[in-house]
Order: sequence, then C-alpha cells, then structure tokens
Amino acid sequence: MRSAVDLFDTVVVRLGGEIGIKAPWTRKQYERRLVSNIKTALKCHNLPCLALVRTAGRLYIRTEHAEETARKMSRVFGISSLSPAIQTSSSLDDILEVSAELAGLRFEGGRSFAVRCRRVGKHPYTSQDLCRKIGERITALFPQSKLRVDLKNPEQAVQVEVRDDKAYLFTDVIKGVGGLPLGTQPKLVCLLKGDIQSAVACWMTMKRGCPAILVYIENSVMATRENTRRTQCLAQTLMKWNVGFPRRLRMIRFDCSLKKTLEEFSLDSAVLLRKRLMLRSAQRIAEKESAEGIVTADTLGRRAHQTIQSFKILDEAARGFPVYRPLVGLDDEEIVAAAMAIGLERTVTKKIDHVEPNIRVGLEKVREIERELNIERIVERAVESLKILEL
Repeated sequence: MRSAVDLFDTVVVRLGGEIGIKAPWTRKQYERRLVSNIKTALKCHNLPCLALVRTAGRLYIRTEHAEETARKMSRVFGISSLSPAIQTSSSLDDILEVSAELAGLRFEGGRSFAVRCRRVGKHPYTSQDLCRKIGERITALFPQSKLRVDLKNPEQAVQVEVRDDKAYLFTDVIKGVGGLPLGTQPKLVCLLKGDIQSAVACWMTMKRGCPAILVYIENSVMATRENTRRTQCLAQTLMKWNVGFPRRLRMIRFDCSLKKTLEEFSLDSAVLLRKRLMLRSAQRIAEKESAEGIVTADTLGRRAHQTIQSFKILDEAARGFPVYRPLVGLDDEEIVAAAMAIGLERTVTKKIDHVEPNIRVGLEKVREIERELNIERIVERAVESLKILEL
C-alpha cells in the first residue's frame, strides 16, 4: 500500500489576499514575481519541480517532494497558505477513488470529519453532490468505527479543489508568511544592530516586498566584538528569507576617535549626533544602491530619545530620504513574539545596557555642533571604510 507521501504529487499554493485585490496589470506583475521567487527558492533548496502552473488566485507546483516543498515554500513572501495534494482528473469516479485512498491513509476511526469542495468551471455535478458522495465513500471505509460527520468543527477533513478538467485533493493546510512578493517594492537600506528589534524591523519591510540592503555601523556607543558577532548571526537568519536577492551585510566603521569626541558633549547631544551620523551614512549607501529609503528599529516612547520631536531632528540628517520605523506601533512583547515567529529566537541574547538620555537639544544646536566637528568629512571617511560580507 502506498503512503501519503508517495501519493502527493502537487503543492497547491494560495496567493496572499492583497495580491488578489490589485488592478489586473499590477496583479499580473506581482504573480510573475512570486513565480520567479518560488523557482529560485526551489533551486536554492534543491527541490525538483516538474511544472509550475499559474491560474487565477492559485499556483500549482508539480513535484515528487510535495510535503517538503510545501514546508519550504511557506517562507516565501506573498503566499498565504499551501497544501500537499494529489492531482487527478475532474471525473467523479477518479475523485471518489483518490478521496477514499487519501482518507484511508490520513483518517483515524472514531473521529469526526468533513469534506470541503470548491469548483471552478463546468462539471456534471454540484459542489454539494461531490461533498455528499465523498462523505459516503469515506464512511463506507470505516464500517466498524464511530467515524462521524461534523461540518462545523471536524477533527479531520478531505478538501477538494476542482478546476476545469483537474482536481486536487488534500488534508493539510500549511500557513504561509503572507505579505507581498519580495522585489515588488523598491529596495530599502536597513540599519542592523546586534538586537532583535532591528532584525524584526528589517523583516517587516521585507514582508512588504522591499529587498533589504543590510548595513551595520560599527563603533557606535554599543559597538563590541560580541555585538558584531550577533549582528552577523541576525543577518544570516534574515537572508534565509531573502532568497533570490544578494545575501550581503555591509559594514561601516567610524574612526575610533569619534567615540571620545562625542564624550565631550552632553549625553543628549551625543545620542542625537551618533544617530544622525548613522542616518547620514545610510543615506550615502541608499544613493549608491538606488534604494528608496532607510529603515530603523526606533519605537515611539520605548526609550527617552524616541519621541516625535527627536525623530524630526534625526530625519533631517537623511536629506530627503524617507526614514521608515515599522516597529513604531509595537511593544516589547510583540517584538519578541515576532522575532520568535520568524526564527530569530536562537539569536536572542541579553539586552544591551546603556544610559538613557533625556533629549532636550534642538535642531539648531545639533547643526552647530556638526559644523564644528566637520561632520561631512567624518561621514566620508566612514563610507570609505565600507566592507561587504557575503552571507
């Protein structure tokens, strides 16, 4: 007798709901990008693909490794869910035969079940007829058990999608990551540090279709060898979601004397100067890489310097490049939950302790200090130190 693994020959891929509501031309472009990303991911994971068929709202991957393919493709942005399935013809006899074989392998006697059917096209039976006949066939397989029908809260189910001359039968639905296909939106420079906050912020912009240009700026107040190591680990985890795009971490180093120079100013001024330096450097990289913005891990009110007023002072240093803060509406628990959901829990370490300022410095004062420091030259030397680490 064949196993379920042997039976499955197709993966039913359901597109993210946002794709379906786009205008026809935009939707076509998004679907093409998603197909390209899936093909790249299949190649990356060494999963053979016999065919990839695109229809309205669905993609069908023909493969001999359907279950593994479904698990791996669940990490591709733009997919809402997937199911390892068996493809057969839309003939009623063929559907009944396959449904009986699938239930015999997957179902357990004494448990409730249901049959769900969807049809696209013209067929000599209705969806209700199909569900009823499949239910009768499955019930007949377990004559001695207490297998019962429960349409509201079944413990197990056979699901059937009939599309024109083909039918797909499955029992499991694997949740996808959702979002928009990576590459459908412009590139963004993501400032990455050795904490989960910056990694989550980067991932959230990737989920919206923006390829990430990861940048780590060393010799900030928190720069240590351990922090650099953690940043590289976070970057490697993030790049597992970046299949099909460059897997690189750009590293910038400020002069060692800069930290001592900043210590000459008040803590308030030093914090703003350091963060504005980071944004200026990120802005230079964004120009060079044709990116459309900068992503930071700032959250509103989480720390003393994270206020609307300080954000205005910081953003001015980016010189017209928009600064995105995807974590602005999340608290610490929500950020940690997001990190664990995307596979960052193993890189989570103790929090970095540092003194909290009470920001009271205005924009004009910061500009005056920057003129005294010849900040443009500092940024130029930092950008010249750029190193690219292949991940």
